[in-house]
Amino acid sequence: MHDKPLSTEELIAQDVGARSPLGPMALVITGLALLWSLFQLWIASPLPFVFGFGVLNDTETRAIHLAFALLLAFLAYPALRSSPRDRVPLLDIALGLIAAASAAYLFVCYQQLALRPGSLTTADLVTACIGIPLLLEATRRALGPPLAIIALLFIAYSLAGPYMPGLLAHRGVSFNAMANHQWITTEGVFGIALGVSTSFVFLFVLFGALLERAGAGHYFIQLAFSMLGHFRGGPAKAAVLASGLTGMISGSSIANVVTTGTFTIPMMKRTGFSAERAGAVEVAASVNGQIMPPVMGAAAFLMVEYIGMPYVEIIKHAFLPAAISYIALLYIVHLEALKLGLQPIGGHQPKPWLRRLTGFAFGAALISGISLVVYYGLGWLKPALGDFALPGIGLILAAVYLALLKVAASVPPLPEEDPNAPLETLPKTRAVLLSGLHFLLPVVVLVWCLMIERLSPGLSAFWGSVMLIIILLTQRPLLSWMRTDGSHEHGTFKDGVIDLREGLIAGARNMIGIGIATAAAGIIVGAVSQTGVGLVLADLVELLSMGNLLLMLVLIAVFSLVLGMGLPTTANYIVVSSLLAPVVVTLGQQNGLIVPLIAVHLFVFYFGIMADVTPPVGLASFAAAAVSKGDPIKTGIVAFFYSLRTAVLPFLFIFNTDLLLIDVDFWHGVLIFIVATIAMLIFAAATQGYFLVRSRWYESAVLLLVAFTLFRPGFWMDMLHDPYRDIAPTELTQALGEIEDGSQLRLRVMGENAVGDPREFSLLLAVPDGDSGEERLEKLGLLTYVDNGKLLIDSVTFGSPAAEAGLEFDQEILRLRAPTERWTKELMWLPGFALFVLVVWLQRRRQPRVALATA
Repeated sequence: MHDKPLSTEELIAQDVGARSPLGPMALVITGLALLWSLFQLWIASPLPFVFGFGVLNDTETRAIHLAFALLLAFLAYPALRSSPRDRVPLLDIALGLIAAASAAYLFVCYQQLALRPGSLTTADLVTACIGIPLLLEATRRALGPPLAIIALLFIAYSLAGPYMPGLLAHRGVSFNAMANHQWITTEGVFGIALGVSTSFVFLFVLFGALLERAGAGHYFIQLAFSMLGHFRGGPAKAAVLASGLTGMISGSSIANVVTTGTFTIPMMKRTGFSAERAGAVEVAASVNGQIMPPVMGAAAFLMVEYIGMPYVEIIKHAFLPAAISYIALLYIVHLEALKLGLQPIGGHQPKPWLRRLTGFAFGAALISGISLVVYYGLGWLKPALGDFALPGIGLILAAVYLALLKVAASVPPLPEEDPNAPLETLPKTRAVLLSGLHFLLPVVVLVWCLMIERLSPGLSAFWGSVMLIIILLTQRPLLSWMRTDGSHEHGTFKDGVIDLREGLIAGARNMIGIGIATAAAGIIVGAVSQTGVGLVLADLVELLSMGNLLLMLVLIAVFSLVLGMGLPTTANYIVVSSLLAPVVVTLGQQNGLIVPLIAVHLFVFYFGIMADVTPPVGLASFAAAAVSKGDPIKTGIVAFFYSLRTAVLPFLFIFNTDLLLIDVDFWHGVLIFIVATIAMLIFAAATQGYFLVRSRWYESAVLLLVAFTLFRPGFWMDMLHDPYRDIAPTELTQALGEIEDGSQLRLRVMGENAVGDPREFSLLLAVPDGDSGEERLEKLGLLTYVDNGKLLIDSVTFGSPAAEAGLEFDQEILRLRAPTERWTKELMWLPGFALFVLVVWLQRRRQPRVALATA
C-alpha cells in the first residue's frame, strides 16, 4: 500500500516508462519504439509473402517481440525511485542488451534448436539462466513486484516439489528441465501468451494509440459530454460513456482512468460529486472497459487460443453482460445525482421524454440503416467487382472519407480540453458529431474485417491501422484546404507525419509493459503444465469448500481477486485462467454443475479485473485518487460498491448461460437483453438504497429478490418442476430412441482422474439424429455393456461426440437423466414483476411527502 497516492505524471510514467532522457539516448529509445511498431506492422501485413522476404514463423517473431520489450524496459524504466530520470546508466544499457540477446537467442539459433528438441546444450542453459532473471527484473521495473514475485514462487515450486508439504508435493523438476521448459521451448516464456501479444495485442494497442493521436479520444469525450451533459450528473454520465468508448480499445484500466479522468473527474467535482465519488465513477467505468468487446484488455484474443473458440463467438457471448453492466453504471450515476440533488448544467432541462425517445429511435434507425447498407452493399459489390473488389472498396472508402472530412470542415473544430473551464454551456451534439465522423471509418474497417470477412484479429487490426495511417497523414492538410472560411488552420502534411511518428512511438511504449507481462505470465503457465499444480488447487478448493458448490465459486472468485492484485489486465487473465479455470471445470463436473468453457473463463476474468478496483491494492483507484486529490482507500471502497453489479454477473451467467447468449435464438436473445437490463437496473437501485425515493431496508431486500428472479427464473421453476427425469442407466439405448433430436442427456459417471484416483463427474451428451436408439448410440461413438446391473462403457470411438464429452473405456454410468416437458422458466418473471410493481407503489406513496419536505 502506498503512503500517499502517486501523482498523475508518475502514473502515466508507470504505464509508458518513467525515463525521459536527453540527448542521443532519447533518440535511441524513440528509434527503438518506432522500429518495433514498424516490425509489428510488417509481420502482420501480407507484404512478407508478396515480396518473399522477412517471412518468420511464430517462434522467431515471439523472440524478436520479447527482445524489443526487454531492451526498452531496461532503457525506459529506472531500477529504483532514486534512479536518474534524465539519463540511462551504463548498467541499464548493458542489462537491456544482454536481456534482448537472451530473447533473440531463439531467433538466431532457431534452426539448431529445431534439430535437437529437448537436448539442452551449455549455451542453451546459460541463456536461460541469464534470460529468466533479467525478465523478472524487467517485470519488477515495468509492472511492480507482484507479478515478478508470483513468477518466482512458481519457479521455486517447480524445483522444490519433493520437499513441499502433503497436498502441495509433486515429483519435482530438475533445474535443466525447468530451464529448457521455461526458456528454450514454447511451453513457458515463449508460449501462447507471448504469441498472442505478438500476433494480436500489439496491433490493437497500436490501433488505439493511433486513434488517440488522430484526435478520436478528445472527440469521444466531447461527444459524450454534449449528449449527456444536460442531464442530472451529466459530467459523470459523460465520463461513463467516454470511458466505455475508449476502454473498448484500451488494454489498461489504469491508462483509461488517467487519460479520460484528467478531464472528467474535475468536471464531476465541480457539479457536486465528492472527490472520492468522482474518482470511483471513473474507476468503475474504466475497469468495465476491460470486459467490453471487441478487445477486452486483450483477453478476447487469449480466449481464442485457450478455449479454441472463434473470436466472433467470444465477443458475442461477452457482449450482453458488459453492455448491461455499463447501462447499470449510468443508472447508478443517475441515482447518485438524485441523492445529491444535482441540477442540469446551466439550468438546461433535458428534452421531454417523447422527444428524447424519438431522437434515440431515429439515431438507432440511422445506425441500423447504415449498417445494412454497408453489409448488403459491400456484400453485393464483392462478387460484382470480382478481382477488382479490393481496389473498388478502397475507392468507396476514400470517397466516404473525403465526404466526411468535407462535413467536418463545415462545422467549428472542437475546442481544446479544459477541465477548469466554466460549466455554463454545453457543446452542441450535432456540431460535435459532425466534426469527427471520419474517426469511425477505421473502427468500421476493423469490425468489418473481424465480423464479416472473418479475418484474423491481427490482420483486421492491420487494415484498421492502415486506414488510421491514411487519416493521420491526410486529415490536417485536407481539412485546412476544405475549410473555406479560413477560421482555423489544421496543419500541414508535415504535421501529419509527426502525428504518425508519435502515434507509432506511443503504441510501442504502451506495449512494453504488456509484452513483459505476457512473457512473465508464461512462466506461471509453464510451471502449471510442468508440475500439475492445477490438480493441487482443485483439491485445495474442494477441501475448503467442503463440497458446497456456491462456496466453491466464492473461493474461486476470492482467489481470482487475490491473484489479480497489481497485475495488468492481460497478465491477470493469463494467470487466473491457467490456474483457476480448470478448477471450476473439474469441481463443477464433480458437483453436477456443467458449464460451457467460455462461461468459466469469463467468470475468473471478471473477478481478476475486480482487483483493479478493490482496496488495498486497487491500482485504478489509486490512479483516480491521484487525479481527484481524494483518499485512495475511500475511492476504492466506493468504486467497489459501484462495481457490485459486475461482481454479481459471473455468478448469474454460470448458473444461467442464457445471459451469454449460448444456444439462444435472435428474438429470445433480444428478450433476455431487455429483461436482464431491467434486472440489473433493479439490482443497482437495491444496492444503492435509492429507487424513486430512499429505499427502506425491506424494499431493498424485495428489489434484490426481484432482480434475482429476473436473472435466474430457472431457480424457482426447478423447485416447482424438475427439468430432468431419472431413467435407469441400463435403459440408455431405449431413452435415446424416445427423446427428441438435439436434446441433451445428463449423465453421472464414475471414472478415474489423471493420476488414477476414482472420481465422479457429470456431463451433458447431445442426442444426434437417428431412427432408433441403437443408431443414435452408434453415432455417439459409444459401445456399452451391462454387468451385474451396472452400465459400463466398453469402447469410445476416437474423435466421436462421446469422446469429446469426456467418456472413456471402463467408466461406469451411475445415473441417467433425460429432459422432461415443463412450463417455460420465463413464466417466473411474472411474479417478479408483480413484486416490483408493489415496491413502485410503496415508494410513489412517499414521493409527495418527500417533495413537500424538501421544498
